[in-house]
Amino acid sequence: MSAVRLYGFPRSTYVIIARLVLTHKGVPYEFHDIEPDMGSAKHLALHPFDRVPILEHGDFRVYETSAIIAYIDDVFAGHKLTPSDPQQRARMNQWISNLNAYYYPYLVYHLGHERLVFPALGIAPDEKVVAAALPRIRLALDVMERELQHDREFLIGDLTLADFALLPSITSLTRSAEGADLLMARSRIGAWRARMEALPSVLQVRALIAPVLDKPIEHARKWAKSHRPHYA
Repeated sequence: MSAVRLYGFPRSTYVIIARLVLTHKGVPYEFHDIEPDMGSAKHLALHPFDRVPILEHGDFRVYETSAIIAYIDDVFAGHKLTPSDPQQRARMNQWISNLNAYYYPYLVYHLGHERLVFPALGIAPDEKVVAAALPRIRLALDVMERELQHDREFLIGDLTLADFALLPSITSLTRSAEGADLLMARSRIGAWRARMEALPSVLQVRALIAPVLDKPIEHARKWAKSHRPHYA
């Protein structure tokens, strides 16, 4: 039995980030799909804020993706994904904060849910949510496109945790018409994404989640009330 256990549901953007980092570092782990238990007492005992992922390493438990991936990179051998230079490390952490504040909420939480998650459950999309998200997505993509100038291969130069953190949200854009159109106009992001998708670790994780990509996220039915923003 592996000493490392990851709890979550397969299509979660943040769970995918943790799996990408574990896989790239070559860390053996057990994945526990807790989708049927989301919101239950069992789940809340692992994460009191009703979210995923959760990592256990022996008798140590930690939740929140940024904390999880930093711990993985600190504790396990393999390709180091955190820069030793303080300024580069600050840039990496800035990108991870950007994801949480400016990328994921609009790329996934708003556009992805309205175009992909809710329709798969027979819930009509809220076009006001989509319309409000698109200008914010354009801004986020413009910032990323600009930062990838000067033939920079990855977000801060070398491959870091930030690249794995941003990848699932950017990839989600390809699955909606609006997102695909926005990406088409930004060639540097396209080249960065192609480099990321070619990594063996990314290919391995993609193969693991492929069987569930088109399955409805059943527990997301409640998100239409609990998660959905409302615009007049």
